[in-house]
Amino acid sequence: MFCNKCQSRERLMSSAIRFLAADAINKSNSGHPGMPLGMADVATVLFSKFIKVNPKDAGWFDRDRFVLSAGHGSMMLYSLLYLLGYKDINLDDIKNFRQLGSKTAGHPEYKHLGGVDMTTGPLGQGISSAVGMALAERIIANKYGNDVCNHYTYVFAGDGCLMEGISEEAISLAGHLRLNKLIVFWDNNNITIDGNVSSASSTDQIKRFKACGWNTASIDGHNYHQIAKAVKKAQKSSRPTLISCKTVIGYGAPNKCGTSKCHGSPLGVEETEAMRKSLNWNYAPFEVPAEVLKMWREAGKRSEDSYKQWVEKSKYKGKEFLDIINGKLPKGWDKDLQTLKINAVKDHTKVATRKASQMCLEAIVPNIPQIVGGSADLAASNLTLVQASKTITAKDYNGNNVMYGIREHAMAAIMNGMALHGGIIPFGGTFFVFSDYMRPAIRLSALMGLRVIYVLTHDSIGVGEDGPTHQPIEHLASYRCMPNVLTFRPCDVVETAEAWQVALETENKPSLLTLSRQNLPMLRDDVSENLTLKGGYIISGDSKKRQATIIATGSEVSLAISAKEKLAEEGINVAVVSMPCCELFDAQPEPYRQEVLGEAPRVAVEAGAKFGWERYVGCDGDIIGMDGFGASGPAEELYKYFGITVEEVAEAVKNCIKK
Repeated sequence: MFCNKCQSRERLMSSAIRFLAADAINKSNSGHPGMPLGMADVATVLFSKFIKVNPKDAGWFDRDRFVLSAGHGSMMLYSLLYLLGYKDINLDDIKNFRQLGSKTAGHPEYKHLGGVDMTTGPLGQGISSAVGMALAERIIANKYGNDVCNHYTYVFAGDGCLMEGISEEAISLAGHLRLNKLIVFWDNNNITIDGNVSSASSTDQIKRFKACGWNTASIDGHNYHQIAKAVKKAQKSSRPTLISCKTVIGYGAPNKCGTSKCHGSPLGVEETEAMRKSLNWNYAPFEVPAEVLKMWREAGKRSEDSYKQWVEKSKYKGKEFLDIINGKLPKGWDKDLQTLKINAVKDHTKVATRKASQMCLEAIVPNIPQIVGGSADLAASNLTLVQASKTITAKDYNGNNVMYGIREHAMAAIMNGMALHGGIIPFGGTFFVFSDYMRPAIRLSALMGLRVIYVLTHDSIGVGEDGPTHQPIEHLASYRCMPNVLTFRPCDVVETAEAWQVALETENKPSLLTLSRQNLPMLRDDVSENLTLKGGYIISGDSKKRQATIIATGSEVSLAISAKEKLAEEGINVAVVSMPCCELFDAQPEPYRQEVLGEAPRVAVEAGAKFGWERYVGCDGDIIGMDGFGASGPAEELYKYFGITVEEVAEAVKNCIKK
């Protein structure tokens, strides 16, 4: 496949990657040169011979996806994007690597630069999200046709990505679903920061991936013939493929290659000059000779015909296809949801909010073609399955439900991958306490601004007998601390439906729906306005005559209203504020927030950690909540045991008024 002349061409192209990376890292005096130098040959073959992209339209829906799971090797990706001719990166951006405000951040950041398909950094997240991308590709291809959705997902991963536990969950599911258009290149260089991989691991990765149902190959990562042959074979496989690329970390650096010294530290000017001599690269720092740049720019144009054909074909797929790839919800999608709210108020529906969520999904799923749900083996408890759910299998991808198994870590990352791919709005369920498993991926959802919906049930000590291991005490406070996340805790069917509507219509951030196990009464009597969109509002009481304000969320809103009624018997006027989403409330104009909270003393009540409520109740207010972990016992007894009762709330209000 490669004559001597071709190999000389590939070597020049590889050298361009290596030296741009080395020079940029030297200039910033910070970065990881080892991986860009070691995987430059693999990258050259993949990007010049195989990958389907269009630098003029970085967001082309039918492009191949590329995930640099080993995100610390970011200068390899930035070098590739510049060399291929992506329009929003230039040589100055390369020179500005890792500087404040630069597009070329220390790790690739989604939306900062065209051609970066996801934010990577936390090891294992990239390879796991790539599974979601590959799954989304199959789902959409089976629904709308291979003529408009037919591409591969390529991953560069290192030993760190494969050691992280999340990778086991993800590759297991990928093998089970036979996602054959997923191709992972393993940078097998036997080096980590602390030294040799063999000092910490003796795992046979080839056998491991085979056991998970993958096709595997082992090649010399510096042999262009073997690289190309492996890619061609992987593209024809009926299973996902791992290509073990035996490489030398820091390839070309004569004194540091093959050691951990070049993993996370600049080579330095002296070593880089020695590398120039070693690889016969007689050019100044950041200089790419015109003939080499021309080779790369020609490679960047390889898929122009495919792009033009796709544009024409997509025009004939109809409005639904164009809407889903552009993230648009169908017109009138919420009609059934509105009917649900009206009927719930009329019938005084009393259900757990997890059941209310299922009722919402019954009204949502049939009306949104791009929605894909799932659960981490808890669908019977999370109530994420509905009549319109169809489970995806290795034999039939034309479905809208994923059986994730007991894999919360991977589920969250895979949902990120589906959202990143486009054409899918993913939601997935587990117990709220198990969101700890998903936190790194939820954080990436927030960082990337993805519309991913987390259905998190069993939201408090209301879990009851399962005890403190299953009772999420600190979780609400912790997610409210996380930027760019909407954390909902609805109090009844109406607020649950409103939360679902906001989550689906919010395109630039993830949403957490934290839902009760126990039944909750219908509290709302009007559905003419989505009040949850405001984050907090007065749900009961006269705001003008109030002597105090009780702020509550979820299951404690009905408790707060009961306390208000008890206080009314004593001649004390109280207004109750339902606060289903603190983040949305904090985003409201100051006059609205002041109007809702009022000037009277405030008491907050929530069956979770007290942390964070201080900013609403102030120094003169009080907080009824948890100071420690929960306990095992019936829910109603736990509420009494921990002092989260009507009587305690009423007493706290009276004490605040007396101050």
